[in-house]
Amino acid sequence: AVQPKSKKTLTKSGVKNVVVVEGVRIPFLQSGTSYVDLMPHDLARAALQGLLNRTSVPRDVVDYIVYGTVIQEVKTSNVAREAALGAGFSDKTPAHTVTMACISSNQAMTTGVGMIAAGQCDVVVAGGVELMSDVPIRHSRKMRKTMLTLNRAKTLGQKLSLISKIRPDYFAPELPAVAEFSTSETMGHSADRLAAAFAISRLEQDEYALRSHTLAKKAQDGGLLLDVVPFKVPGKDTVTKDNGIRPSSLEQMGKLKPAFVKPFGTVTAANSSFLTDGASAILLMSEEKALALGYKPKAYLRDFVYVSQDPKDQLLLGPTYATPKVLEKAGLTMADIDVFEFHEAFAGQILANLKAMDSDWFAQNYMGRKSKVGAPPLEKFNTWGGSLSLGHPFGATGCRLVITAAHRLKKEGGQYGLVAACAAGGQGHAMLVELYPQ
Repeated sequence: AVQPKSKKTLTKSGVKNVVVVEGVRIPFLQSGTSYVDLMPHDLARAALQGLLNRTSVPRDVVDYIVYGTVIQEVKTSNVAREAALGAGFSDKTPAHTVTMACISSNQAMTTGVGMIAAGQCDVVVAGGVELMSDVPIRHSRKMRKTMLTLNRAKTLGQKLSLISKIRPDYFAPELPAVAEFSTSETMGHSADRLAAAFAISRLEQDEYALRSHTLAKKAQDGGLLLDVVPFKVPGKDTVTKDNGIRPSSLEQMGKLKPAFVKPFGTVTAANSSFLTDGASAILLMSEEKALALGYKPKAYLRDFVYVSQDPKDQLLLGPTYATPKVLEKAGLTMADIDVFEFHEAFAGQILANLKAMDSDWFAQNYMGRKSKVGAPPLEKFNTWGGSLSLGHPFGATGCRLVITAAHRLKKEGGQYGLVAACAAGGQGHAMLVELYPQ
């Protein structure tokens, strides 16, 4: 690997340095494929076992486990604990689950960073999981109420009386939706409005999506996706690679109908991230603990910020708001960043963020800033593919972004990486990753 050029250091006195020792993920698969019969904790367990196999970290040195997830399986609401027990971690290791939409595993990681920096823990495993193949579908509220009352009914007469009140509309199920609770708008609809607001054409979105798939294919074929660990699916074959990477042609992509705003919308199935099943896991340690255990860390996790905006009109602009804040916190500029890893929810969302970041007008009118932060150069941006092509299991993507940034820094000889993502609720996250001195 090429030696990094810049020598600025971001060490803070009195605070423990947090390092990434290793990060893995099971292959990200389109929902409804090989993971269809599993439960979320099965996927999370496989990622945790992959991490144990790769690092040989003694199970009893892990002080804490934090996992992110978005659509919870009711039976395993604390999926972190169930997965950890299944993976063979010590039953003395506490575990909790966090949720923050698409930045849930980012929240899991920064929770771990806080615990280590504060001296409460030395070794934390963070991760995330999502299983979109099987989401909880509830009975209607009327039906739930009736069933709970029925459960408490003592006599046959009381039971029959309750059953006689059930009407056909009680049987209509309640489906989960990728929609904002506060606005009732689906995320795809928001992405379409955002693309329109920033005058991003259908062709531009298709071109960006094609870039993502093409770069992901190249990275997959070139053996660059080092974080992927094989997963032997019970009763099925071993899954070894992501299955959503499909470089098409602009002509093929152009034939698809708008997915959300019909008939004139520009967001389609081809330029949006797809429903994905997957899990990730990352091993974080204080620097001294990692060295004492004989590990060569991959990277430091440095400053991070969380932001939130109006969930109606600025739902997906988290990276635009978070990037300048995290750079200022660290005393860096865009020019210091060698590697950018941004979450790709929709091609329109990424392009809107790049335009917003490059607009003085947007910075002055919406962000209270004198000038723009500037857009990341595309030659440094998501060069091994992104969520549009690799897939986006909501709870697991953050860890993928961080470990990819670390691997790219080593491969490309950079020093600083910037990870950023938007999330439902109008929230966002950005974090700086620094290559560990080689």
